[in-house]
Amino acid sequence: MDHTTEERLQAFSRLLGIMDDLRAKCPWDMKQTMQTLRNLTIEETYELADAITEDDLKGVKEELGDIMLHMIFYSKIGEEKGAFDIADVLNDQCEKLIRRHPHIYPQHENGDLLQVKDDEEVKKNWEQIKLKEGKKSVLQGVPQSLPALIKAYRIQEKAAQVKFEWEHTWQVWKKVDEEIHELRTEAERQQPHQKKKEDEFGDVLFALVNLSRYMQVDPERALERTNKKFISRFQYIEEKAKEAGRNLKEMTLAEMDDLWNEAKEKLKI
Repeated sequence: MDHTTEERLQAFSRLLGIMDDLRAKCPWDMKQTMQTLRNLTIEETYELADAITEDDLKGVKEELGDIMLHMIFYSKIGEEKGAFDIADVLNDQCEKLIRRHPHIYPQHENGDLLQVKDDEEVKKNWEQIKLKEGKKSVLQGVPQSLPALIKAYRIQEKAAQVKFEWEHTWQVWKKVDEEIHELRTEAERQQPHQKKKEDEFGDVLFALVNLSRYMQVDPERALERTNKKFISRFQYIEEKAKEAGRNLKEMTLAEMDDLWNEAKEKLKI
């Protein structure tokens, strides 16, 4: 488990060699482009996320290997195009990390380090450094293709680094109540407008995501836990219905609700 630095470098070099072999000899690997790999990389990333959510360390190790292979694959294609190779990728990342951690690595010849008091100050400095590097917006680093819930969290998190946020949690609660009221008002109109309903619903979700930050709750993880809880309880209802020779479509809501409450007690999730 405790490998030396030399052993780690050997493992990395071994994977680089295998990648060279695959690209030169395997018909499938030879055909791949950055575009064809893209969706596969996204899938591997979600598989890693699942393993992390399940606290499956064996799975995390396996999925990290798959993602590492993809990173090397892209670098190999970049090398073939004469654009960059794995050394360029890693060196650029090293330089960026050094540049964005002035509290660890001196940025000038005098050797002075930036003084920071906590992790929040580190995050704020990080965003300021990115702007100095040429980023036109604090929000520029948020990928367009992120799932909406995670994107909302990251947008708010980045805006907060430049102090664009409420000062007190009660203000966030007030905003949530305000957005829910606006949604209900629109939904209860005699002829509600579909786009307006979507806009108001989105505002409610955005406000709730913001509240999650103030409560120090990961909204994506919280929702996924609720998803899993619902699945387990609903499948319990399905199993009990099957044992009783019943069809869910023939059961009343009250009957299913009784089984739901039974699941809550027995499954304890």
